Amino acid sequence: MKHDRWLPYYLIAPSLLFMGAFFLYPFIQIFAEAFTSSDGDVGLANFTRIYQDFNFWPSLKNTLLLTGVVVPVQLVLAIGMALMVTKMNKGRDSILYIWTIPLGISDLAAGIIWLAILEQFGFLNSFLSAVSVIDAPASWLNYQNAFALFLAVVVAEIWRGTAIVLVILVSGMGLIPKEYDEAGQVFGASYWQRLWKITLPMLRPSIQSALILRTLLALEVFAVVMMLGGSDMPVLMSETFDWQFLYQQTGAAAAYAVLIMLISVVITGCYIKFLNVPKEAR
Repeated sequence: MKHDRWLPYYLIAPSLLFMGAFFLYPFIQIFAEAFTSSDGDVGLANFTRIYQDFNFWPSLKNTLLLTGVVVPVQLVLAIGMALMVTKMNKGRDSILYIWTIPLGISDLAAGIIWLAILEQFGFLNSFLSAVSVIDAPASWLNYQNAFALFLAVVVAEIWRGTAIVLVILVSGMGLIPKEYDEAGQVFGASYWQRLWKITLPMLRPSIQSALILRTLLALEVFAVVMMLGGSDMPVLMSETFDWQFLYQQTGAAAAYAVLIMLISVVITGCYIKFLNVPKEAR
């Protein structure tokens, strides 16, 4: 009996050690470096340095704008795709497998794929030139075409990241009892009324999880932006990378990391507050 009492603690000990070594220790170290200047003084010197850098506001604007565009579009697309998949009687698994293929592709590989499509001598320019839509290959991925560059990153991110939202929502829809929808049909509710009044409210826990996860990933976007835009489209993660490895300023890089974490915490808090998922449904 005495051994059984301690068994749960023995079982969770490896995970606690893992979290302590690979999450808690780096977390404390990043915080310490962010608030310690190169002279050893404790304060906000690193945050002042990145705030005064000319790339700070463009990187913050690009990251928030990208998140604000990509995440809602992905959520709407994933809800539509999940509704279609759950209504299918045949071929459901095959369609779901095809739609989730981008999940198996790394960020860097996804960036390379879309670079091959969208670069000046890529597949899209070659096709448009072949069908005489354009006279000569156009260069879209540069700072002179900021909107086209931003749109290219948005399309690449939507293609790459919608699948993870889809998987979460399909799992959530599978947990909704069919009796609720059938009761709505008995009382004469239309499809859109059942969707708005029954399906989406009961899907709220899954929507909350999907939004939190996808927003965190959008705030940390890096490889796709670097492949398509490079320094022409700075984001917070690319600035973190540059300050750490290009400028060799670990304190400033840590300040960017803390800033990204704070933004993530604030947005996650908003999702938790405004979606208001009951505790028993979490």
